[in-house]
Amino acid sequence: MRATAIPFAVSALCAALLLTACDDGGSGGGTDDGGEAAPTGTACRLDEVGVQVEASPAPAAGDTGTVSVVLTNNGSSCTLDGFPTVTLAAGTTTVDVPRDQAAAAQQVTLAQGATASFTVTYARGEAGGAQSLAARKATFGLPGASGTHSFTWSYGEVALEGEGAPDASVTPFQQAGD
Repeated sequence: MRATAIPFAVSALCAALLLTACDDGGSGGGTDDGGEAAPTGTACRLDEVGVQVEASPAPAAGDTGTVSVVLTNNGSSCTLDGFPTVTLAAGTTTVDVPRDQAAAAQQVTLAQGATASFTVTYARGEAGGAQSLAARKATFGLPGASGTHSFTWSYGEVALEGEGAPDASVTPFQQAGD
């Protein structure tokens, strides 16, 4: 009788392990319908992060500048997955900043006190030019979270391309600091 009990117990254990390996426990660790990795963990919320803006402005029309936004998690562990949404505004005119097509989105998990950043790269437009946006405000949102955060855009006009799209792009989130 002992000879059949051990193989049965081993078979039951193997079956349980296989089923456990296939189940993500509802954590969302698989892929969504678009084939991209589905987010895991809790999305970071703007009311739980500190925001610091650091710029290296473009000095003259045609030059390239960067504006980096550093986020510090002041709450419990959270996740930033993909790209932020960024909008530039000049009075009643707003334009969405497109994602950097050369950059791959990544998931960044932030423990309390940890930091991550994203960067807006832009081409400076000619002051008062027809192909320039006299941006005065930038607004961004975090994926999977409601609300937005705005800051003053004091880095010069932004060149426009084609049908009024800004000559600018935003990177995905990247882990910052140590």
